Amino acid sequence: MVWFSKLFAGQNAQALHLTSRQLQRLAAWQTLPAPALSRSHYRSRYVLIDIAIAGGDWKDGPLGSIGALALTDGLIDLSAALQLPMVDAAAATDAAGRPLAEAEQVSLTPTPISGEQRGEALLALLDFVGKAPLVAYHASFVARRIERVLAETLGVELDLPWIDLAWVMAGLFRELGDKQARLDTWLEHFGVPSIERHNPVSDAYATAQLLQLTLARAAQKGFETPASLIKLEKARRHLYPSA
Repeated sequence: MVWFSKLFAGQNAQALHLTSRQLQRLAAWQTLPAPALSRSHYRSRYVLIDIAIAGGDWKDGPLGSIGALALTDGLIDLSAALQLPMVDAAAATDAAGRPLAEAEQVSLTPTPISGEQRGEALLALLDFVGKAPLVAYHASFVARRIERVLAETLGVELDLPWIDLAWVMAGLFRELGDKQARLDTWLEHFGVPSIERHNPVSDAYATAQLLQLTLARAAQKGFETPASLIKLEKARRHLYPSA
């Protein structure tokens, strides 16, 4: 852990407002072994990630919250779901402390949580993820926002494999094999209910159920490991470079 603490010592640690304890937690995460991508799906741990954007601008608005859920050995672990707010929910209240209607919140400028709170939340995310492969639907958008906030807040590079379920499902289920298909299309096709659509944990749970179906189909077709899903996604991207 000493080398990592030295790396972020002095000006870097001060600029990022990292405490010695936070540096130690980062060091512990950094030294975890790389993900084992050659194991069977049913001996692997995947982490489903989803996010919510605060305010009305979904492209450039601030990160509102992060949801994470693990799929371990083919089973969803509901006891360990993680939801991390990135903005101050109390800011979306009126003078009497009553929550504003959603339409009223759109016009507000969301207030980020404090740097210390954000750092602790993101360390909790790293602790939860470990070095597991990450799965998201349209993963490039989710990955970009997650990796940016980790770099800005903790000065850390995530450097973990992302698996885009949109591409993988398009390659395995030809009946709806369109990378541009919306998540709702797949949920409806397979009859997967969404508890609260656009809530990050709820969407991660729905996506985890789709991943279970995907892993079963993938194993039938000879794609038996996380590494094989990554190769499948790359092959699909190569076939449709402009998609």
